[in-house]
Amino acid sequence: MPTTALKQKPATYQDILDAPPNMVAEILAGTLHTQPRPALPHAVATANLNSELIGPFNKGLGGPGGWRILFEPELHLGNDIVVPDLAGWRREAMPDIPDVAWCETAPAWICEVLSPSTRRLNQNEKSQCYAREGVSHLWFVDPKSKTLEVFVLKKGAWLLRAKLEDNAQVSQPPFDAISFPLSALWS
Repeated sequence: MPTTALKQKPATYQDILDAPPNMVAEILAGTLHTQPRPALPHAVATANLNSELIGPFNKGLGGPGGWRILFEPELHLGNDIVVPDLAGWRREAMPDIPDVAWCETAPAWICEVLSPSTRRLNQNEKSQCYAREGVSHLWFVDPKSKTLEVFVLKKGAWLLRAKLEDNAQVSQPPFDAISFPLSALWS
């Protein structure tokens, strides 16, 4: 008699709500993914990149403005629920910040800070989700190797535009109106 594999029920938003509070919970392709809150070098890199971008792009201080940059927003993109480290929307796409717990509008830019527990998910399933949803710019920051990889979406696929390391100057799309040293992310 043939055996039939049991189909696992797709994860739901209730699974995210039921996740332990010390875990980041996401759903990709119906599968719940949980990982611990990031280590401090990850948090430092995220906070420092946010600091470099907020003034010139969110507030227009020393830069062009025109952006809304959010820290760890919950995004509902199709059937997937993701929490990128940073995400940015052009103001015309998000003129006002909605008073809701999550956003269904895909951002124009996402930055994922890589860690051993999130690297595979960020570089595979999540980046595929971002491409499907038309996110035009994707950055991967790696605090361990102290690198920044910059990707642009071309014909539905990610194209590596630059890989920066050491004390390289960061002036990359969509934030190429300013420049800052990559080393600023680690201190």
